[in-house]
Amino acid sequence: MNKIHFLFSVLGLSLLTLPSAFAQLDNNQSQFDEFMDRSGNVYRSASGKPGPEYFQNEADYTIKAELNPETHIIRGQITMTYTNNSPEDLDYIWMYLEQNRFTEDSRGTLTTPIGGNRYDGDPLEGVKISNLKAEVRRSTSSKHLISDTRMQVFFDKPLKADGGEAEVSMNFEFEVPVNGMDRMGRLSTKNGEIYAIAQWFPQVAVFDDIEGWNVEPYLGAGEFYYDYGEFDVEITVPHNYLVVASGELQNPKDVLSSEVYDRYKKALESEETVTLISSEEIGDPAMFDKQSGTQTWHYKIENSRDFAFATSKAFIWDAAQFVLPSGKTGLAHSAYPIESNGQNAWSRSTEYSKASIEYYSKKWYEYPYPAAVNVAADIGGMEYPGLNFCSWKSTGAGLWGVTDHEFGHNWFPMIVGSNERRYAWMDEGFNTFINYYSTKAFNEGEYPTRLNQPRTLTGWFLSEEREGIDTYPDVANLRNLGMIAYYKPALGLVTLREYILGEERFDYAFKSYIETWAFKHPQPKDFFNHIENAAGENLSWFFEAWFYGTGNIDLAIDSLRKREGAYYLTVSNRGDIPMPVHMQITFEDGTTEMKSLPVEIWQRGDTWTHKFEAKKDIKSIEIDPEKILLDVNFSNDSWPVNIYKD
Repeated sequence: MNKIHFLFSVLGLSLLTLPSAFAQLDNNQSQFDEFMDRSGNVYRSASGKPGPEYFQNEADYTIKAELNPETHIIRGQITMTYTNNSPEDLDYIWMYLEQNRFTEDSRGTLTTPIGGNRYDGDPLEGVKISNLKAEVRRSTSSKHLISDTRMQVFFDKPLKADGGEAEVSMNFEFEVPVNGMDRMGRLSTKNGEIYAIAQWFPQVAVFDDIEGWNVEPYLGAGEFYYDYGEFDVEITVPHNYLVVASGELQNPKDVLSSEVYDRYKKALESEETVTLISSEEIGDPAMFDKQSGTQTWHYKIENSRDFAFATSKAFIWDAAQFVLPSGKTGLAHSAYPIESNGQNAWSRSTEYSKASIEYYSKKWYEYPYPAAVNVAADIGGMEYPGLNFCSWKSTGAGLWGVTDHEFGHNWFPMIVGSNERRYAWMDEGFNTFINYYSTKAFNEGEYPTRLNQPRTLTGWFLSEEREGIDTYPDVANLRNLGMIAYYKPALGLVTLREYILGEERFDYAFKSYIETWAFKHPQPKDFFNHIENAAGENLSWFFEAWFYGTGNIDLAIDSLRKREGAYYLTVSNRGDIPMPVHMQITFEDGTTEMKSLPVEIWQRGDTWTHKFEAKKDIKSIEIDPEKILLDVNFSNDSWPVNIYKD
């Protein structure tokens, strides 16, 4: 999830100039020891791959729902087929009822500060469940227990291990909030209400080899962790409402007028944006198949961990074809109100969407879904498989940034299915990292990217209020969340790619990680182990310190002496995190040369003297001339003309 102006406001608070503070290393060897258990087992190997007995359960959903705009109530019926691939029988399953987060006595409500925060929500009654049936091997149970945002569903007979199937069905009903914690809700526009619908149906929790049932309550900052499956969803709305959703529209000919259907087919084959419903045609019943009553929109998506949709009679709708490296194509489309129209605004949304999907597909892993839709709503930025909600007020660089970020989430965590509720950095940070390169590539750098100036963030890295990346999002100070979930982990990956490993080694390892864990559930140690093995480098000295601590980098040049035709360069590590020392030497004649010292020099102490010969006189030396590292004291990174001779 992302909310661009939220992050910038956080960073604005954190970038104040703060007093410098440096910590000397007490025990250098400890920097190179591994504190985390990174060993393998039958479920997860030490090489960072799924082990021979790795398992993952599957949940397939059939949902039929209807929205009543008069009451803002959604009523639905869900049938879930649940496959237990785990090695143990299950007496029950846990499901999430996310709409209960909006009740006055929910844990999320009661843990919201009096002054409020971005995760405020309207006080509502929550979700009503009825006619629940849990069927296993010709036995049926209706027993269930609701606790806050979770529901325990019991079986009469245990659901057998290694492929046993259960069918769980129920009816559900809830009122759509206006303010849905910046993740869903309603927006009133000139031409009607926009409904952004997410976390809207009962959904099974993950049962894995790490925690068993993952049942952390839905509080706010922590997001989602779900299994994969197929979603077959029918949504009934008034006849002149457009519905866009995760996946592919199955019945366009049944819901669109012949004219709009022809435009739709044209867009499927056009790399230029095609208008499907124009600003002059908003709300016109002639755009749809039916002229009265209701109609049902049918969507499907496979190998997905969630499903979301939006509906309104106020949408402009446009689309274009995206083209994948394999030659497959799909539909990039956008839905937005007339208030968001314009070439500096949402009229470029489909262009941005197409560029984002195509870039990540070529660079990292091919996009797996047949469509990708960007929806303008009263939401700063929120992602679901194949669907974004982005602020209807966004324009220019802001709209590109939030669109690209939310579509990037299709790779993390939609394809690589990490646990967002615990490890926000494994989706937000990794996504912010890939956004850095996509933004540099879009229209040859049309829009700026913040990560190319890491040292502007030094103030936060010296703040006494900073927290570690590993802090759970629901526990973290919200003023730190932008850094520990987004920027610091992203900067860590940039450091790995551009300073420690180099692009070729890193890209191979990172792509291998994505391919290996696509549609699976990696843990932090799986990522660390995989990168180390694929890149061929023990990186514990970096992973431990950067992702599990609050220490900083501070490399320094202490002296340069010339004696008997040789130079003696002394460098020191004045920070908490060892680093290789990459330096640019500038000679008196203006020529330059790069010289590097490996990270292992710091195993022998805080300082290191290197002897080397040079045929030309040295004018200056500078550590990290490209300013990749977030070195908290860059005043000591260079050495001027002062060359001492003994």
